[in-house]
Amino acid sequence: MPKGAESLLTVLAAHDVEVVFGLPGVHNLAIWEALEKHLGIRMIGVRHEQTAVYAADGYARATGKLGVAVVTTGPGAANTLGATGEAWASGSPVLVIATDIPSTLRRPGVYRGVLHETRDQKAMFTPVTKASFDVPSAQEIAAYTGKAVQQATQSPHGPVYLGVPTDFLSAEVPHHAITKVAPTHEVADLTEAEQLIARSERPLIWAGGGAARSGAGPAIGALAAKLQAPIITTYGARGLTDSPHVVRGPVHAPPVGKLWDDADLVIAIGTDFDGMMTQNWLQPKPRTLLAVNIDKAEADKNYPADVTIEGDAATVSAALAAVVATKQAAVDVEAVNAEVRALAEADSPEAMKLLQALEGTDATIVADMCIPGYWIGGFHHVTKPRGLAYPVGWGTLGFGFPAAIGAAVAHRTIAVVGDGGFLFACGDLATLKQEGLLLTIVLVDDGGYGMLRYDQQVANHTISGVDLTRPDFARLAESFGIPAVTLNGFDDLRSTLDETSGPSMIVVNASLKPPITTSPRWYRKNAT
Repeated sequence: MPKGAESLLTVLAAHDVEVVFGLPGVHNLAIWEALEKHLGIRMIGVRHEQTAVYAADGYARATGKLGVAVVTTGPGAANTLGATGEAWASGSPVLVIATDIPSTLRRPGVYRGVLHETRDQKAMFTPVTKASFDVPSAQEIAAYTGKAVQQATQSPHGPVYLGVPTDFLSAEVPHHAITKVAPTHEVADLTEAEQLIARSERPLIWAGGGAARSGAGPAIGALAAKLQAPIITTYGARGLTDSPHVVRGPVHAPPVGKLWDDADLVIAIGTDFDGMMTQNWLQPKPRTLLAVNIDKAEADKNYPADVTIEGDAATVSAALAAVVATKQAAVDVEAVNAEVRALAEADSPEAMKLLQALEGTDATIVADMCIPGYWIGGFHHVTKPRGLAYPVGWGTLGFGFPAAIGAAVAHRTIAVVGDGGFLFACGDLATLKQEGLLLTIVLVDDGGYGMLRYDQQVANHTISGVDLTRPDFARLAESFGIPAVTLNGFDDLRSTLDETSGPSMIVVNASLKPPITTSPRWYRKNAT
């Protein structure tokens, strides 16, 4: 009979899991032992539990597949919470598997002081997961693993916690029949939606992360072509489609914001209109709003819709594109894009050099919560679906480098990070070298927490806590066996990127002005 750890991995493999990120601990060693025997799943060992979940998230965003992290009990599990929260806020399909203390030592309702014991480990995860499960018996490991996988990967996607008492992993368990549930997508009645669209003269499509995760890009492109409607993409939907109707700039830019203000119909697909995209909802409610969302409550919570179609974004968008009548263009998207580009160039010529260095790359870009990342999130022209991972779900500083480790398992990746956020996980340079990943780190060193320094300046506060002592980053990378180059400014960044292969670091000494997407610079009034 198989043991519990083997049963767990068998279920993961049956659901097409090919890679797991993790850190060994005294309570989860049985999983590592089982992985040595299980040829179908690659284990990537990291240097911190938070990295394990960030990497799983980065892998999920880059591939659309389930990202899996395996960590140990108590403090190991607790170390993942920041990264799990980012996956939750961004709708990433991630499974966090954490061991718990032996069931034989647990006494319900009593904290006994067992190594790594918490009073309720699962409860720590409840606020930052879609669902959380504790496996109740060794015999049910496979069933609960399957349930957790299905929860994470069924729309709306999100992270799921699975707690497994360590003694269950070594126990013999029965063979378990594995059932994969294929999603079914039915289209609701489109009559009301058709009527709204027929009456509109200036329709606008707003596509969010849910649209990207459903693979709705081609369908949305077809709908935009029929309606001659501009497409505004949220941070989570960058690269959704190569349609000429895509607006290449953020809604925080006045020419793009004007498209929202002038539209007589907004078709919102796979979005919840979060605060970061709407300047904390200072964008006025659309004159008419048609929402397409897998979850009606999510669709209506910030801007109540006139009509809501509950369903898969790709399926509904394709159905709408098939039935709506062709319209005449009311907006010159190319002219809007040119205006946005000119505004960005005038605002920060140095930032434009960064963006130009990344233009046309086929690498996946992973950006951190830093000023260079803000410029990329707002203004970089992403040319492929899942081509950008950006942490403006929860807004977790330190996301960029460890998430890029996960993305680089699947594709060549460029991580754009600041000096402050990179230090959160710099120990995982060892993982980068050990795994030989195709990842280039572009580290922009402005001497500390540049965005927070700017915030203090704008608020006329004393500058404190933001100017940091840093290492020589190039020599730090080289100490791990990773080639590194230091540049002063962005002039030579593209040529240097073109010369890199394998694990590498480019340190750029530069300071950038924050873009208009950052809250101190929002143009809508009374923003806080």
